[in-house]
Amino acid sequence: MRRFCQVDVFADVAYLGNPVAVVLDGEGLSTEQMQRFAAWTNLSETTFVAPPTTAAADYALRIFTPSTELPFAGHPTLGTCHAWLSAMGIDKDRVVQECAAGTIPIRRSGDVLAFAAPPLVRSGPVDDPLLTQIATALRIERADIVDAQWVDNGPGWVAVLLADADAVLALRPGNAGPLYIGAVGPYPPGSPTAFEVRAFFPKDGHTAEDPVTGSLHASLAEWLLRTGRTEVPYVGGQGSALGRQGRVYLSADDDGTIWVGGRTVTCVSGTVSL
Repeated sequence: MRRFCQVDVFADVAYLGNPVAVVLDGEGLSTEQMQRFAAWTNLSETTFVAPPTTAAADYALRIFTPSTELPFAGHPTLGTCHAWLSAMGIDKDRVVQECAAGTIPIRRSGDVLAFAAPPLVRSGPVDDPLLTQIATALRIERADIVDAQWVDNGPGWVAVLLADADAVLALRPGNAGPLYIGAVGPYPPGSPTAFEVRAFFPKDGHTAEDPVTGSLHASLAEWLLRTGRTEVPYVGGQGSALGRQGRVYLSADDDGTIWVGGRTVTCVSGTVSL
């Protein structure tokens, strides 16, 4: 039996964020075993913790969707760190995670955990044919897209900026095929939440929606800051269209490092047979 828990991430109240399944004793499991269990949990991600292979890291992590392995993902990073700290009984304000995307620093401030955004693996403008394809998938007009950018830090995100948060909340997308689309729109100045974000991704031949997506908020922050559309710190909202209340806290160091934070709550704990 292996230690196991499910953690809700990016929510102040349990069951209003994005859950991740965490197997704390993942050492010795094959890739096939991990993938099979991730498919069974049917959550957006399931993670497996193992001893690190580098002295710089506290633990190693593998991250699986129900159908594939990811080099990095945001809410699994924070949820796993929460589970690891709780299971180990360790009181640390700085943790380093090793994953396929490299070593990811994580820091704790009060009850908020935050990861340092990994570098983008693809950035730059989006060509017109793809923009037309995205608009069709989102069931909006091409002119409704204020701007667009590749913001891929692992999962494959392409982002579109809409006029406002209401436009984002009104989206009723069709099938986007293999695209990972992030939509973002601003709230009025002075609002508690600066932006509303929605994330659409392929699943079982259809387009699904993720409740709260740390990796997308990380790469969106880089784009929005670089283009002068926001300042840090700010709060990003996500999940409203799904009945969730995700809150993502964005900040940056003087050296430009972007930090993506959220609160985490253990909802299920026990053991699992794998």
